[in-house]
Amino acid sequence: MGVSMVLHPRNPYVPTTHMNVRMFIAAARPGHAESDVFWFGGGIDLTPYYPFEEDARHFHTVCRDALAAHGAEYYPRYKRWCDEYFFLKHRNETRGIGGIFFDDLNAPGFDASFALTRSVGDAFLPSYLPIVERRRELAYAERERDFQAYRRGRYVEFNLVFDRGTLFGLQSGGRTESILLSMPPLAQWRYDWQPEAGTPEAELAAYLTPRDWV
Repeated sequence: MGVSMVLHPRNPYVPTTHMNVRMFIAAARPGHAESDVFWFGGGIDLTPYYPFEEDARHFHTVCRDALAAHGAEYYPRYKRWCDEYFFLKHRNETRGIGGIFFDDLNAPGFDASFALTRSVGDAFLPSYLPIVERRRELAYAERERDFQAYRRGRYVEFNLVFDRGTLFGLQSGGRTESILLSMPPLAQWRYDWQPEAGTPEAELAAYLTPRDWV
């Protein structure tokens, strides 16, 4: 069971965001000397098109603080996991500015694993809504929408080539329409296009490599 969402705002200055929390459990068979098998996973990440350092630092600060009560080691570990997971090898860039990502969590025990996962879910709104409030009234035109659609092509590439959840769902005969709900409503591709140096569009490249935000 779990909750998964992807938000693709219309305004190009408002980043795309993804949040997922999940739990799998295989109950022990009655009358057998065995225990339940379980694990938790999830995370939140941010994919801007016109990035602001203030937003990136805010997002990662909330992610760090959400995990702090569970142990100082979790944020750097899950941040690194996020950077490595959401990486487009054929483009040599991250999908966005990262966040936190984890899987197969069961070592702390059920209650502690559930508490950590809940903290990740509870962090979603405080990590994202302040960014939306800062950027949603910024004016944009066809140029920004065009670049947004171009960059959303990379989002599609990641989901169809690398994302384990999408691949598993499609290969296992799941509900195709539900599985592909994570896709942006519009995306486009251009052959070997690069933004002109010094433009706002060119600034994004500096954000598509892992760095320490907090």
